[in-house]
Amino acid sequence: MTEMTPTSPILPTDDSARELARKLMRESRTAALATLDETGAPFVSLAGCACLEDGSPLLLVSQLSQHTRHMLARPSVSLLFSDIGKGDPLAHPRLSLSGRAEPIPQDSPMRAQARQLYLDSHPKAQLYIDFADFILVRIRPDQAALNGGFGRAFQLAPEDLRQIPQK
Repeated sequence: MTEMTPTSPILPTDDSARELARKLMRESRTAALATLDETGAPFVSLAGCACLEDGSPLLLVSQLSQHTRHMLARPSVSLLFSDIGKGDPLAHPRLSLSGRAEPIPQDSPMRAQARQLYLDSHPKAQLYIDFADFILVRIRPDQAALNGGFGRAFQLAPEDLRQIPQK
């Protein structure tokens, strides 16, 4: 990806950046979700999330919500994952990911696996995951920007986000 130059703060993407990005996605139970409304204006909300092994974030959303209606009409979205801890929140790692929202059809072979993965991360969602208005949405990453802390900025490609299976 992009290398650091005297005019660019972006560092070469390395394995530690990839692992930090994957960790943020894997361990974040929520992400800020930015969609585009019917006028093209940005709209930000909070969404529960999980992460598929291919690096695609997985959301469970109600079709009654504004952000879902926005995603279905205009699938370009952005997610912000962050590791908020004590002290200055801007000193903690965060990952901004942009991509395309793709609802997972009820009859899709991957739906059962995605459903279970989401429930593994959000057990209380068992109460409503099968309600008629709820759908699982996969976000296909186009690119991501990792701020790993002061002076640690990276650009990542979709392949950089693929999860490494846990042993």
